[in-house]
Amino acid sequence: MHLSARPLVSGHWHLLFLRQHERITVSIEGPLTRAKSVTQAEGTSWFGITFTLGAFLPNMPVKSLLDEQAVLSATGVTSFDLAGSRFHLPTYENAETFVERLVREGLLVADPIVKAVLQHHPVDVSQRTVMRRFLVATGLTHKTITQIERAHSVVALLKQGVSLLDAAYQAGYADQSHMTRALKHFVGHTPAQIA
Repeated sequence: MHLSARPLVSGHWHLLFLRQHERITVSIEGPLTRAKSVTQAEGTSWFGITFTLGAFLPNMPVKSLLDEQAVLSATGVTSFDLAGSRFHLPTYENAETFVERLVREGLLVADPIVKAVLQHHPVDVSQRTVMRRFLVATGLTHKTITQIERAHSVVALLKQGVSLLDAAYQAGYADQSHMTRALKHFVGHTPAQIA
């Protein structure tokens, strides 16, 4: 038997660790710009690390992982290779230590311009530079990230019982049909199906 799920889109990239019958698969999942179905065999357990927007691996362009997944080389059931280095498989308890090692070794960096723009702080660079930095650090434009975040916020509103019209207004959509098109694209469901 296989289990299926339909994950929400995400501007973030993720490092995933799947275990099935003592077999480990380590993969990097890039940002998802469209909802997709995921099938996992029964008995599969997994653990993942979601990286903040603007954090990236310089030797593995995020843009090449857009809506894709790259399987990394696992060495047995205890370690894997990433960016030319070998790592022990992290656990929920030591994930922060694992990420700190990535940063310490210069394998994971963060773009300060992306961080500043996301926090609505002014930056002293051109819009073209901002766009280029977003594409390198996130694989997405700032506009796409904003659209994804808006879709997430409207899903939360609808799940709280907010009416379709009010949810469209609160999330900043021009009208209900605009919200419907966005949710079908980013979430794979209409607002009525979510509500």
